[in-house]
Amino acid sequence: SHALRPYLAAVRSTLTAALTLENFSSQVVERHNKPEVEAQSSLEVLLNPLVISRNENERVLIEPSVNSVRLSIKIKQADEIERALCAKFTRFMMMRAENFIVLRRKPVTGYDISFLITNAHTETMLKHKIVDFIIQFMEEVDKEISEMKLSLNARARVVAETYLSVVRCRLRLCSFCQLTPS
Repeated sequence: SHALRPYLAAVRSTLTAALTLENFSSQVVERHNKPEVEAQSSLEVLLNPLVISRNENERVLIEPSVNSVRLSIKIKQADEIERALCAKFTRFMMMRAENFIVLRRKPVTGYDISFLITNAHTETMLKHKIVDFIIQFMEEVDKEISEMKLSLNARARVVAETYLSVVRCRLRLCSFCQLTPS
């Protein structure tokens, strides 16, 4: 949508700039190469985190470091139904994190889903394709939750109509039984 375009463009350009990662061995443990954004063992290799916010309910946190970037997304949730659907959807995705390679199993506190991109990912995958994947995910997750909400509402409407028709039928039957002499 047109309203989403500037927000996604800001995320795309910021993430592209943050993905200038390099192989960086741990300064604490010899021969270890941990994502510094996760380990947080050396403050000098962590860069300033950035928040790109569309509104108070929809934002992205980008936490860059010298060898990794953690990206966390707060997905738009207008009501209780969308909150429940978002929780189920993100839980479903995170349970399959190994299939998505860059997806974390647990989101950063205050966000719905998080991704961890390391220098190993940028060495084996095309950087612009990683960015495209994240942007496409952000576009599709809103659509997916909206479609699930519409489907849920349609299903609830059918259930309510069926229930009401049964109740009406029983009410007619009861009123019929009261009218006939015994």
